[in-house]
Amino acid sequence: MSRCDDLPECGVARFLILLEGPWATLIVRELLHGPLRFTEIKDRLPGISAHTLTNRLRRFEASGLVTRTAYPEIPPRVVYELTEVGEQLRTVLDAMNAWALSVPEVVDAD
Repeated sequence: MSRCDDLPECGVARFLILLEGPWATLIVRELLHGPLRFTEIKDRLPGISAHTLTNRLRRFEASGLVTRTAYPEIPPRVVYELTEVGEQLRTVLDAMNAWALSVPEVVDAD
């Protein structure tokens, strides 16, 4: 069974399942700059818990979006990097960014 067998047919639904949660897209955004260590990702995302970051990175690795490379050093060094499939999210995030910047700012009436 492939890792996508239980994902919906609809591409948007698949995207939302793969990038579920408020931090998922931001983690990908940071990895688009290149390989990063866990603490580097965590430092770039103030407010994210180590637990949440760990869970998201594990899900990304299981779904083929991220690779995790552990180097046999002391202290151990682990680096996370987008795969070719994960790197394809660059165009999606660029489009999201462009769209969001084009939307007029809404002034809260309250």
